[in-house]
Amino acid sequence: QVQLVESGGGLVQAGGSLRLSCVASGRTFSSYAMGWFRQALWKEREFVSTITSSGDRTTYTNSGKGRFTVSRDNAKNTVYRQMNSLKPEDTAVYYCAAGKHSVVATGYDYWGQGTQVTVSS
Repeated sequence: QVQLVESGGGLVQAGGSLRLSCVASGRTFSSYAMGWFRQALWKEREFVSTITSSGDRTTYTNSGKGRFTVSRDNAKNTVYRQMNSLKPEDTAVYYCAAGKHSVVATGYDYWGQGTQVTVSS
């Protein structure tokens, strides 16, 4: 069993930056790929990025490339998501998830509670 807790969300102006963190409980964090998803109001949950268990490979959506970076520190059981040049359309609840290195939600077994990111124009 893995429990995930996200933090770092908040209100930021367009063009600003935020760094999200996701801390995992349990001893098996390093065996899981970690994904980030987001869900805007009235929209479906969508994939934004994922990182392999070792951190050697990352995958991003086209909208996030060049603006978002995902990294992890297995010694701290933590995955990070650095978000730069934020846009109002990035406003959503952001979730981290543990599972396979996948771009679909069904590839992940464990989910955090989410952290709200609001970008004002």
